[in-house]
Amino acid sequence: MPNEPTDPRNVPHALTREAPKLVVLAADAEHGWMVVDKPAGWHSVTLARSDGSPTVEQVLRRDHPELEAIPEAGLVHRLDQGTSGCLLVGTSTASRERLRSAMKDGSIRKIYLAGIDGDLPSVGEFRLYFTSRHRRSAKVTVRREGSGVEEGRCRWRRVPGEDRLLEVELLGPGRRHQIRAGLASLGAPLRGDELYGGRAASRLALHAWRLHLDGRLIESPRPDGM
Repeated sequence: MPNEPTDPRNVPHALTREAPKLVVLAADAEHGWMVVDKPAGWHSVTLARSDGSPTVEQVLRRDHPELEAIPEAGLVHRLDQGTSGCLLVGTSTASRERLRSAMKDGSIRKIYLAGIDGDLPSVGEFRLYFTSRHRRSAKVTVRREGSGVEEGRCRWRRVPGEDRLLEVELLGPGRRHQIRAGLASLGAPLRGDELYGGRAASRLALHAWRLHLDGRLIESPRPDGM
């Protein structure tokens, strides 16, 4: 009996051989971490059913075999596929757990650049509550009231000289689509974020710009299209 054709959605992307290397923005052997620069369009972790896009996790496993035994190749957090920028990796199981805790308690500061459609005050903040709309929905529901486990907080300021570009600090552990859905609920969806009402663009205008951790500031250069 001839072999049936393989469903390409179930085949790991050829990135293990062909994908470019990830840029390492900073590394700290003493504290057990590195920060890589995630390109827009890459997934953070390996999917059960591949859509053919590269994943940071697989490239880390390819290029850093010392991460093989660590869950998700040491990734401490995730970024949406369309989001670029700083992605933190723990280089041991112990350091990954320490960093995950620091993400939750706010010890690590996370600052994004967000290009918006709409008008917001030059400075502001929100405290909103984020829940899934229903199973298999790509969107999340945003409410003004909710439980503590649903809470998401951000503060922003306008980047000088840029009417529609914000510097947004994610406060606390972060929720799914917190910046995207939160700003859209205030009437300022991100450019390129058609899921939440933003106009079409070449990319999602969200970039994980800076991380502050262990007394250091790590910055990913502002990409084209932002």
